[in-house]
Amino acid sequence: MSRAQLALNVDDLDEAIRFYSTLFNTTPAKVKTGYANFAIVEPPLKLVLLENPGKGGTINHLGVEVASSDAVHAEIARLTDEGMFTEEEIGSTCCFATQDKVWVTGPAGEKWEVYTVLADSDTFGTSPEHSESGVCFGGTAEKSTAATACC
Repeated sequence: MSRAQLALNVDDLDEAIRFYSTLFNTTPAKVKTGYANFAIVEPPLKLVLLENPGKGGTINHLGVEVASSDAVHAEIARLTDEGMFTEEEIGSTCCFATQDKVWVTGPAGEKWEVYTVLADSDTFGTSPEHSESGVCFGGTAEKSTAATACC
């Protein structure tokens, strides 16, 4: 399984959940303080909503969810071989899940992650590598759990 991920900043999480539930005719797979995600089957999409007042309607980051840690490690090797700078996070907790992931930055500064979810978590998590870039730096979730970057 592989699917694209779109992580959006939203001003009002409840309003955004209502809108995207209607748009994609599904309910969120996970809802936590300041955070929600949808595992949309058709079209295959992982939609992540991060409550970040004042930044609503902007992209937080983009990603590709893959089926396994082996797939993440294969992407690390491939991207490194292609000369791209990668930032690896193996066994990190973020967006209420423990994950293996690799980050790359696009030509316009957009952050992309290739990741797999290893386990669910009760905490938003922390990832100091991305705190200054604001990636996945959800307003409410960040304040309530001292989280930085992830998803």
